[in-house]
Amino acid sequence: MRRRLVPTAVTTVLAVTATLAALVTPAAAGQQPTSVTVAGHATTDGTALVSGHNEPGTRMRVQPVRTSTTRTLEIDYQVQETGWWCGPAATRIALSARTAPPSQATLAAELGTTEGGTDHISQVTGVLNSRIGTGWYETKEMPNDPPTPEQRDLLWRDIVLDIDSNYPIVANIVAPPGNQPPGYPPGETIYHYFTVIGYDDAQRTVLIADPASFGGNQIYWLSFDQLATLIPPKGYAA
Repeated sequence: MRRRLVPTAVTTVLAVTATLAALVTPAAAGQQPTSVTVAGHATTDGTALVSGHNEPGTRMRVQPVRTSTTRTLEIDYQVQETGWWCGPAATRIALSARTAPPSQATLAAELGTTEGGTDHISQVTGVLNSRIGTGWYETKEMPNDPPTPEQRDLLWRDIVLDIDSNYPIVANIVAPPGNQPPGYPPGETIYHYFTVIGYDDAQRTVLIADPASFGGNQIYWLSFDQLATLIPPKGYAA
């Protein structure tokens, strides 16, 4: 992620409900990850399913859920290893649903990531397609803030189609004070990448695997409406 300081006078802190789904001991980088599941837990907005472990490189294997309204994917979650490797870490999470992913360092090199971050979502799209070899992913721009109804509808269709087809989505977001996911620094605008790994059609929520682990929030539900406001003016790979 990349941060930009903003005046704290305009800060509105987003209310967060943080509920542990499981007590887990994270695996260090290079070890087998602990296995956790989201089954049986609420899919309401702001509910953190896994939290509290914030060491760089922490890994967990998140098991899939499939019900009449909820679909989530099996992924290998890992906390980003540097402050600017959110793009590589989010890409690694997406790849893990389909193949054994390389290290964040390898992906950082392939993405052209620098200490300034990963410049554009199209770089993620290219690496995903190259690594998976299917040509599935396309870059979807969302330049309008707020997004148009057509852009919102396309985003939801992409989420459902991709998750149903076992392809996580990588989103490039901008999270200013007053519109942030759980645990984000409330006085800063955060430029970031995270991975969408599931959805609940009844609740109209999406499951996020967030490599930043702000406040230890790693796997959490976010309303689709909020996701749609976080992506502009950036884009996503779907």
